[in-house]
Amino acid sequence: MNLTLGQKLTRTKPTERVAEQGHAPAAGRLGRSMGLFPLTMIGVGATIGTGIFFTMVEAVPKAGPSVILSFMLAAITAGLTALCYAELSFRIPAAGSSYSFAYATVGEFAAFIMAFCLLLEYGLAASATAIGWSDYLNNFLTNAVGWQIPEALRTPMVVSTPNGVQFNPGHVNLPPILLVLLCGALLIRGTRESAATNAVMVLIKLAILVFFVVIAFSGFDIDNFHPFFNGATSHGAGGMVGVTAAAATVFFSFIGLDTVATAGEEVRDPTRNVPVAILSALVIVTVFYMLVAVAAVGAQPAHMFEGQQAGLSVILQNVTGKSWPALVLSAGAVISVFSVTLVTIYGQTRILYAISRDGLIPKAFQKVHPRTLAPVGNTVIVCIAVGIVAGLVDSTFLWDMVSMGTLTAFIVVSIAVPVLRAKEGVSLTKGFRVPFGPYLVPGMSIAACLYLMYGLSMTTYRVFAVWMTVAVLTYFIYGIRNSRLNKAAA
Repeated sequence: MNLTLGQKLTRTKPTERVAEQGHAPAAGRLGRSMGLFPLTMIGVGATIGTGIFFTMVEAVPKAGPSVILSFMLAAITAGLTALCYAELSFRIPAAGSSYSFAYATVGEFAAFIMAFCLLLEYGLAASATAIGWSDYLNNFLTNAVGWQIPEALRTPMVVSTPNGVQFNPGHVNLPPILLVLLCGALLIRGTRESAATNAVMVLIKLAILVFFVVIAFSGFDIDNFHPFFNGATSHGAGGMVGVTAAAATVFFSFIGLDTVATAGEEVRDPTRNVPVAILSALVIVTVFYMLVAVAAVGAQPAHMFEGQQAGLSVILQNVTGKSWPALVLSAGAVISVFSVTLVTIYGQTRILYAISRDGLIPKAFQKVHPRTLAPVGNTVIVCIAVGIVAGLVDSTFLWDMVSMGTLTAFIVVSIAVPVLRAKEGVSLTKGFRVPFGPYLVPGMSIAACLYLMYGLSMTTYRVFAVWMTVAVLTYFIYGIRNSRLNKAAA
């Protein structure tokens, strides 16, 4: 059957086929080995740590003490989208998350573009968190043994400065590269081992953040919240403009919600466990984000955050006048940020696995090891790419790009809910459903995402446009001809 170009671009994969792929007995499928607790910990592990340990340095200068509202705004936006994720993950419990949801609802071309947004989101998030891990590792070594990693081995080649881009020939940020290699080795061993290790690291992370909150509140000064909003002539943006800009920067840290959905094919009883894990992770994340943000701003004037490496450790050292609290927190950060990098690399590989299985990218990304049931070649390729970016580029280039990819993914997920409801109609099976009908919550989610996008810089939009151009060219050169749906229709 010959399809028109429009029909090819909008062809969808039936939802039952998407779900059945996770149950297929084929040797190449992923193994179902995760329960509710480790799945929830994947969501928490991908989220807590990224926004708190690192982005306070980027967000507070933009918003001042009102950065607390930025975290709240991001959390509300993520919460609206989490409800959409929960319904779709119940209907379509498959690897690929937003990509799989889009393929079953809005069509192949939109799904492929969504996939490239996810690749941008996960790849740069893994690189950015690995870079931040380097700062805490260096802080830990300084406080523990009085030794620092040589500057040429802990600074990237490409650095963003107020005067433009600066190149440092011969420099490489080595710790992030080593971290990515460790994560890759663990992921190659298998999902069950990776999930168990991640759960332990997440519990350590939560304990460390409680430790920070308790000590930081001992140095709490209400005057640090005055003035609450930046002035119009301040270094950051004034009023709610600054709040929005900061919220757009920190929003990428809610990537954990998407990561839970990417694991749909490796979860036992996914129609129950995936929605519950998404909502549980959101609640845990929001509570910890707000506690740490209030404690940090209360313990240190907003102007001190800018350019502060290993910021939370420095705050504890300044509050107590001693190095041991900073040592404890740096050690906890070294462990916990490992979990963030681990699960974001994991999410990246599962997105590639899903796209490859549909024929839209080469088959190398869907090959699974017969013993570990892990996509080994896929994982190696991802780790090489992430390691190169983490070792050579300043993280300043990465934060807003991750937020752009995340917000785009959340918009498509929100659109998919009413589309899926319309397709299934009265035959819609029982299970979790977005409250108040198929339009109100998804519509509010889309509006909130667009509002946060407005706060991103023009540079972010330009780079995103280039990436989308690459996506479109890839689809028309390779994807449209090699799609499994295209071959099935031939």
